[in-house]
Amino acid sequence: MSRIVQAQGVGAAFLSLLALVLTLGERLCAQQAQPRVIHVFVALADNQHQGIVPVPAKLGNGEDPEHNLYWGSAYGVKTFFGRSSDWERTSCGKAPKTAVLERCVFENRGANVYLVADAYRGAEIRLAIVDFFDAAAGANAEAITLPPTSHSRVLGAGGGSNLVAYIGHDGLMDFQLSEFPRKKSEVHRDAIILACASKQFFAQALRASGAHPLLWTTGLMAPEAYTLKAALDGWIGGETGEQIRDRAAAAYDKYQKCGLRAAHRLFASGW
Repeated sequence: MSRIVQAQGVGAAFLSLLALVLTLGERLCAQQAQPRVIHVFVALADNQHQGIVPVPAKLGNGEDPEHNLYWGSAYGVKTFFGRSSDWERTSCGKAPKTAVLERCVFENRGANVYLVADAYRGAEIRLAIVDFFDAAAGANAEAITLPPTSHSRVLGAGGGSNLVAYIGHDGLMDFQLSEFPRKKSEVHRDAIILACASKQFFAQALRASGAHPLLWTTGLMAPEAYTLKAALDGWIGGETGEQIRDRAAAAYDKYQKCGLRAAHRLFASGW
C-alpha cells in the first residue's frame, strides 16, 4: 500500500511539474509572438504654419496628406513604405484624433515588426512633437487592433511601442515647450528624429523622456522616408547605432547626392 501511495505522489508531482513547464512554454511562445512596434509621428510640411523654406504649394499644404512632401509624395512615409517590397500596408484610414488626418499601419514582410504612422496636420506640429515625446517617455500607451486578415493582432502603439520616430520640420526652432514629458518606466525605448539639427534642439526633452537616441541629425536635412527605412532595416536586424548611422548616411547620399562623408557627418547615434 505504501508503494502505491508513494507512486501516486510521484505521479502527481510529475503532472504538476509538467503543467508548470507547459504554462511557461506557452508564456514564452506568447512573448516570442508579440510583435515589435514602431510608431512614427509625421508633421505634414506646411508653408503657412511652419518656419520652413517654402516648397511647392501642392507639397506644402498641411491639410492635404495625399500630396504632402512628408506623406503622400514619392518620398513621403505613406508612399515610400507602401511601395517597398519589405513592407505591406495592412490598413490606412481614419485617425484616432482630429489633429491627425490619416493613420497607416505597415507589416514587415521578413520580421514580426509593425509600423504605425500618423500624419499630423501641418498646423498641429507642436502637438505632433509633444505626442512624440510622450510616447518616448512611455506615456499614452495605445492598443491598435488589426483587421482579421492580419490575424486580429493587437499592437502596442504610443507609449507602448518599442521605437518612436518624429519626421518633419524642427518645430523647436520656432517655439519652446514649457515642460518635458518624464520617463514613466524602465522599459528601453529607441528614438529616431529626422528633422533639421534635431540633436541640438531635441536633446533636453529626449533625455528627460528616458528614450535612447538611435538616430538624429546635426544639421539641415530633408526628412524623407528613405532615411527612415534604411535606419529601420538596421534596427530590425539588431545592428548597432553606428551601423544604423552608416545605413542612414548611405541612403541619404543615394537620394540627395551630397557625398557620403557629408551625409555621415549629418547623422549621429547616441548621446
